[in-house]
Formats: sequence, structure tokens, C-alpha cells
Amino acid sequence: MFRTRFRMGRPLFLRIVSALGRWSPYFTLKVDCSGRQGLSPLQKCTTTMRMLAYGSPADSLDEYLKIGKSTSLQCLDMFARGVIEVFGSEYLRRPTYEDVERILQVNESRGFPGMLGSIDCMHWRWEKCPTAWRGQFTRGDYGVPTIILEAVATRDLRIWHAFFGVAGSNNDINVLNQSPLFLDVLKGEAPRVKFSVNGNEYNTGYYLADGIYPEWATFVKSIAAPQTGKHKLYAQYQEGARKDVECAFGVLQSHFNIVRHPARSWKRKSVGRIMKACIILHNMIVENERGGG
Repeated sequence: MFRTRFRMGRPLFLRIVSALGRWSPYFTLKVDCSGRQGLSPLQKCTTTMRMLAYGSPADSLDEYLKIGKSTSLQCLDMFARGVIEVFGSEYLRRPTYEDVERILQVNESRGFPGMLGSIDCMHWRWEKCPTAWRGQFTRGDYGVPTIILEAVATRDLRIWHAFFGVAGSNNDINVLNQSPLFLDVLKGEAPRVKFSVNGNEYNTGYYLADGIYPEWATFVKSIAAPQTGKHKLYAQYQEGARKDVECAFGVLQSHFNIVRHPARSWKRKSVGRIMKACIILHNMIVENERGGG
């Protein structure tokens, strides 16, 4: 029941509460001048998880957790800041050498040697988008203001790269042109990848992508209209493996309904912090479940 309500096991939740208590006095139990105890760290973190997991309005938690609307919003903002600062460097980092080796081994067993993951974009509706910005955040096929998340995910649904904040009127190519995904490649710090296909040696990893992405060597796309049996088989496997990132988006939204519902924050930076914190928590849950926690 705890896992259902909090989207994670009790040990992981208590670990987060303890780490936030060491990060900031805001998540510690305080006593005022009259000797009256304030809100406990468990109350504040439970309030935040209710808002993240269920998309609950801030003013709906007063009767259950005895926390007002303004305090709930403050808890959400501080929780997001704390998760990003405390856990961001570990759970939203570039893959290490060991991570790359494990990812390559798994993908080679699926028939894609040298594949580092699949890439795609997701739109999050921004309900409180300022009127002056609606033109640049609204795209015709969505009809409402959105903010775009570009992500790279692997088969275990861990998100290794997340770039959030581009206006919703852009397409995946425009987002890619602003994304820091290939900065490591330009700096010569990209993960070392060596694999062989049909007797040819390659030393650059690649990502599975859909048809809108450019014709770069680092993107492997499907065949638009396969005719032969060989091409049909390849397209079937490529499109199946490319769904990893879309599955990650679906699990992220199912874990945290706040991402599925329209964002109610007025500030663009606040929306970005919430999204980033949800991705970090998602990765923590994925690793915890993989480890049997």
C-alpha cells in the first residue's frame, strides 16, 4: 500500500526525507518561541509526494495533512530544489564506463550493437502560460501552450539525458539544435564505443530515433516503406526498440500525475524544477526496483 501511494518503497522515501533534512533546515522539525512544534519533515515530504503522484491541488491537503495552500506550494518548490541539488549529480548524469558497458551488452542481445538508447520528445501542457508567450509555446497540432522535454532512455526505462524548457511551438529538430546532448562529442569526451556490424568496425555509438530526426550517423531510423522481408524485419525490431523512450514517458506520467495534468505554476523555472525532480525520482525508483529494494 505504501508503494502504491508514494510510488516508491518505504526505505527509499525515508532516505529522501533524511537527505533533505541534512540539506536544509527547512526539512527539520522546529519549535517556535512558545514551545509549539511546527510541521514535521514527513508531513512536508508527504504533502509534496501527494501533489507529485496524484496531481492534487495545493488547497486539497489541508484536512488530511494540516498544511495550507501556500505552505504546500512552498514544500513542493523546496522539495524539487532539494532533490535536484542532492540527487541530481547521481541520478541525472551522463553514463559512466560501467553504465555504457551494461547498456551496450543489453542492446547487443536485442540485435543493436553500439546502441546507447532511444531519443524522443514529450510535450507538457502549461496551463498558466502568460498571454504574451502563448504564441511561441503553442503549436497547431496541440492547440494549447506546452513545454518540450527531450529525453534519452534505455530498456530499463532509466532516463540518461533530459533537456526541458524549449517552447512548445518547436519541433524535435529545433529542440535538438539547442540540446546539450552532443556537447561531450564535440569536446571529445563522448563514451568510448567499439562494435562491429557486417565486418565493419565502428567507434561511435548511436541512438534509435523516428523519421523527423536529421540524417546523422548517430541516429538510426526505421525504413519508411519496407518492401522486402529483410527490411520489414528490421523496421519491426527498430520500431519496437525505439519505444523504450516512449515507455519511459508513460511510466514517468503514471508515477507522477502532475506531469500528466497541465502545469499550474506561473513561473517557467518552477515548472522546469518540478519536471527535473520527477525525472530524478523516476530514475531513483528504477534503480531501486532493479536492485530489489
